[in-house]
Amino acid sequence: MPGWRMGRGDNLTILYPPGCREVTEDIGPDEMIRRLKTLAHTLQSMGQDDGAYQEYVPLAMHIADDFFLSYPSRDVQLLIACCIADVLRVYAPEAPYKDPGQVKTIFMFLIKQLGGLKDPKDPAFKRYFYLLENLAYVKSFNMCFELEDCQEIFCKLFKLMFNIVNDEHSGKVKSFMLDVLCPLINESDVVSNDLLDIILSNVLEPAKSQRKNAYYLAKELVVKCSDTLEPYIQGFFNHVLILGREEKTLTISQKVYDLIYELNHICPSVLLAVLPQLEFKLKSSDEEERYGSVSLLARMFSEKDSTLALNHKQLWTAFLGRFNDISIKIRTKCVQYSMHFLLNHPLLRKDITDTLKLRQHDSEESVRYEVVMAIVTTAKKDFSIVSDSEDLLNFVKERTLDKKFKIRKEAMCGLAMIYKKHLNSPDVPPATRHAVTWIKDKILHGYYMTSIDDRLLVERLLNTCLVPYQLPPEDRMKKLFYLYATIDDNASKAFIELQKHQLVVRKNVAELIELHRKPQDEERDREISCRLGHLTKFLPDPLKVQEFLRKFSQHLSSDPQLLSLMETVVSHDVSCRDSVDAVTQILKKLGQPVMTNLYYNTIKMLLERVSSVMVDQTAIEALVGLVEGALHEVEPILVSLNLPSDIATEKGLKLLFVLSFVYPAHFLHIDVLKRLINLLNVPNPAISPPVLSILTYIGKYKPVGEAYPSLATVLIPKCQKFAESGQPKQAKHAVRCLHTNCVQDPDEVFEKILEKIKEQLTFDSPHFRTSVVSLGHIAFNMPQRFVVPIKNIVSRKIVKELLMRNQTPSHTPGFNQDDAEAWLEEEELTEETAVKMEGIKMMARWLLGLKTDEISAQKTFRMLNAFILHKGDLLVTGKMLKVEMSHLRLAAGAAMLKICEQKGVGDQFTAEQFYNLSHLMNDETPQVRERFAMKLHKGLARGVPNKCLPLDFMGFYALAGLEPDRQMRLAIKQYMVADICKRRDYIRSITMTGGSEKASGQLPHIMPDYMLVFAVPILVHQPEFTDPNDVSQLTRIRTCLWFILEPLMTKNDAYCFGFYKALIEQMKNHKDAVKPEDETTNQKLWAVCDLAMGLILSKTTSFEMKEFPSDPRIPPMYFKKHEDPNFVNVKSYLPTELQVTAPKGSTKVLTGVTKKSSNTVVMMKPSATAGKTRNDSRVPEPTTANISIDLPVMSEVKEDDSTMEEDTSTLPNSRKRGRGGFSLGNDTEDEDEDEDSTTLSSGLPTTVPTSSSTGPASKKGRIGPSINAPTNSITSYLQKETNGKT
Repeated sequence: MPGWRMGRGDNLTILYPPGCREVTEDIGPDEMIRRLKTLAHTLQSMGQDDGAYQEYVPLAMHIADDFFLSYPSRDVQLLIACCIADVLRVYAPEAPYKDPGQVKTIFMFLIKQLGGLKDPKDPAFKRYFYLLENLAYVKSFNMCFELEDCQEIFCKLFKLMFNIVNDEHSGKVKSFMLDVLCPLINESDVVSNDLLDIILSNVLEPAKSQRKNAYYLAKELVVKCSDTLEPYIQGFFNHVLILGREEKTLTISQKVYDLIYELNHICPSVLLAVLPQLEFKLKSSDEEERYGSVSLLARMFSEKDSTLALNHKQLWTAFLGRFNDISIKIRTKCVQYSMHFLLNHPLLRKDITDTLKLRQHDSEESVRYEVVMAIVTTAKKDFSIVSDSEDLLNFVKERTLDKKFKIRKEAMCGLAMIYKKHLNSPDVPPATRHAVTWIKDKILHGYYMTSIDDRLLVERLLNTCLVPYQLPPEDRMKKLFYLYATIDDNASKAFIELQKHQLVVRKNVAELIELHRKPQDEERDREISCRLGHLTKFLPDPLKVQEFLRKFSQHLSSDPQLLSLMETVVSHDVSCRDSVDAVTQILKKLGQPVMTNLYYNTIKMLLERVSSVMVDQTAIEALVGLVEGALHEVEPILVSLNLPSDIATEKGLKLLFVLSFVYPAHFLHIDVLKRLINLLNVPNPAISPPVLSILTYIGKYKPVGEAYPSLATVLIPKCQKFAESGQPKQAKHAVRCLHTNCVQDPDEVFEKILEKIKEQLTFDSPHFRTSVVSLGHIAFNMPQRFVVPIKNIVSRKIVKELLMRNQTPSHTPGFNQDDAEAWLEEEELTEETAVKMEGIKMMARWLLGLKTDEISAQKTFRMLNAFILHKGDLLVTGKMLKVEMSHLRLAAGAAMLKICEQKGVGDQFTAEQFYNLSHLMNDETPQVRERFAMKLHKGLARGVPNKCLPLDFMGFYALAGLEPDRQMRLAIKQYMVADICKRRDYIRSITMTGGSEKASGQLPHIMPDYMLVFAVPILVHQPEFTDPNDVSQLTRIRTCLWFILEPLMTKNDAYCFGFYKALIEQMKNHKDAVKPEDETTNQKLWAVCDLAMGLILSKTTSFEMKEFPSDPRIPPMYFKKHEDPNFVNVKSYLPTELQVTAPKGSTKVLTGVTKKSSNTVVMMKPSATAGKTRNDSRVPEPTTANISIDLPVMSEVKEDDSTMEEDTSTLPNSRKRGRGGFSLGNDTEDEDEDEDSTTLSSGLPTTVPTSSSTGPASKKGRIGPSINAPTNSITSYLQKETNGKT
């Protein structure tokens, strides 16, 4: 130390190079700078000669003095630094500085001076650059390896370099920086964690994005020093990943997974030993650790050009296992990255597809949602990937049925976007086209979902993706034609339903707009409020939207322009362009289109449902042109549809038929009508029926004879010809078309037709069948115009000559087929059979038209019953073919069902005829069973509650429990469940209108729970049930009972055990009405009641007290009261093995049925029988009709004698058999009348039938009053249902 200090100021011992003056402490700064510049220049020119320049060692020691290193002038310090750097260069490798403290001081000083490199615009930058170059060239910092504090020096140097490097530095500067830094790593014996942290923290965020130059410098450093760094990086990761020891002072310890990801990008080789360690993290018990490793590997594996999965197969397998992790967020993360795997790694697609197959059924909705999003996004970016793998699109297909709407919505929208993007262009590859042919079907199938959200979604997708409304009319109709021509039957039905639903909503909104045009008064406001209540049913979440609809109504009242725009939107003949423009203007008046503007979004949904953006007059003209082109086999049209001419024509006409029902106004133009009427000239008999149907719907909107009389003169003769001598289908539609479109002298036209067809009602005429069909439709459509003539024709020609005689040899060939399974379709039957079937239909139509001719109805029922009794061979010749007999009895059964839909004539059948008709459910021919069940379902589903079959016929479904064919049994069960749901929905709808109290008297005629009272007598009279003691027969009957009880009891929040028990008890206290004195029949009845009681006891899961909206009522048509008014049937009629004991403990909670009547509450007496059996609870007794359950025996309650009588006061006069309900606003029975429940009023029939009614009609009080039922208090079930929903 004294050696290098002594030289200060001692000019004698310090030797300067020639031309250089001494540098001492006593000279001024300016002079010192001048002298140092000279010295620095001289030192720069010196070479590296071994052993030379030893005489300048004192000078080297002198300029390294603290005085100069800490000199205030920045320029002096820089020149000193340059001089020292040159000294280090000249004397390398043996620098004159030996003292460790001095060396550290010097290098810290040099690092400080290197900070001047930060600003390349600095005038002194060249000297800073020279300093850097000099230090890099000689690797001067390598001297520090000998120091104990070398890592401290290196850390400071590295930190400085990363801090100062910037965009303004040239490549040379950055290169020299690397030349300075790299040797300090590559030639070092150790790299400390602190130094590693400084380097690697610069490849992580935020440095990566905020200081990109530092990132690139660190990146280059890692690459150049990868071999040296690898063991240190590996050691660091071992320390953190395996041992779990984190050094909190290190930045990189907190970002281990990010660091691995970046290093994998920068230099994968440094991670060769690290990546396998991640497998342990994947299987860690700590969720956050697994999540971190999964997130990292998902990124690394999925990146484009990554070979990680191929190089580390074991790690890849472990990663795939995390798709099944117990943690939701880990499964979600895995699925989210699957899109990148599918897009970037063809070799990994199979593995990913297999894992997605499991995850699409994940219990967590967010995971299923991500599966859909991953596949849909992949399809949008590269459809070939999903078209190559049918599984992927099938996953999305399955999710369109997910229980969560959010997932269904994404699946449907994804499919729709794929369809729009890939099927709208003509150059789609065949493979792609094939992969998505089912998409349009699947989207339309979404309309079968019960949620209103789904229906709104399908409507939106139809107009935006399947048939984009923005297209010109011609292109739009091509898309629509192609769509309708290529969808399956279910999708076609959904499309029709969609159009009908929109029509109903449009009609309701139009009525609301019309009300706003009326002068304001209390009545109008009440009607508007009622109409708004109806409208809520057409939107999601009715209670929420009610507020916004009310606000919209106020808006309409205050803004005449808005009202005018709404009138435009709901106008019958608005064009698509005008509709879109009007909707756009309306939406502008509703505020900002943001998610939080619920008012805007609600009215937008409503407008989407009512606006006509697909079809207008121009579009119809284009569509008619396309159908004509398909019919005449115009090549371009058939090529664009990719369909043969006959199918394209058929589908096109069906589409026009659907649209004519929804948009008749757009057809009412002379060009369209002329082209349609011209189609009637086409010889093909399949063309004219749909065209006539289209003209019929147009006529219902406005008769052609009224709008265009000149066209009517062309149309009427054509229809006349079809009605007289066309095919049966042509005749049917021709009569309808004439009825709606002929306004001038219609009687005269039909008289001519009637005269002509009278002459043809013989097998000598080739038009016999056509004439019968025409006659039936004339009788149905104009029942009062030709009452006497048609009655005479029916009596003489149809009944006596056609149905009661066999006239052609082919009809009775003289032998009978043994094979009951053989089947022929209608067109393959003999002509006489076909005509007889039409004759049966004709009589049904005739009665439906008459509505009230009870005598004719009774006679007709007797004849139709005979057809069924004699298996179709009315005259019992034994010579008919079995298949033709099957068709005839099916036709008779279908006719009976059809007649029974009409009040009046439909009330005239007897109990025996009812039972005989039910036998068709178990007919020997499967096709008869199948078609009869379908007719039954259609009759029960049509126009609930007034235009459908009465509730009696729901009992027929019990016989399907005996159906041997599994598929048919399932189909019938679906029919039954649909009919049950439809009635429950209707009950809910009438409660929404606030009529629950008035409705309660009608409930026995609507509520599906009363099926049981009809099913029991039907099963009693089942031909195969002969012995009430036969266990096998009783087991079959029990199967039938459970077939109907299962949907009534399970998944039914309103199920009330007390009601069913009381109902069964009351039935058991009656006799059979048809054979009241036959002991076997009565025992069968009581045994069936015991079976039903056993089922409800064994299958009921909750015996809690529940309120029910109606008293049990027993229909007197099928049940006869016992002669003894106090008769209580407590005996069990079942063999021991079929008896069921009451569940243990159920006696504590069971209660009777309560019913809200008045403000007084009458308590039910406990029955004597129940009291006896309760005394000994240790020995369970077999179930009887009055088992040991704490329910009263209804017949013992005698406080109010009125409950013991036949009380028919709650039954409407003309509907005593399960039809009762709110009457439609206009109780006309037009079969085409809109049946939507929104037209219901709250008025109930007020006329009351007397108990002295005589004749068959008096038997039709088939659901009688509450027999022996107490008048107890109950909160309305309907009110409860509604409040529960609320």
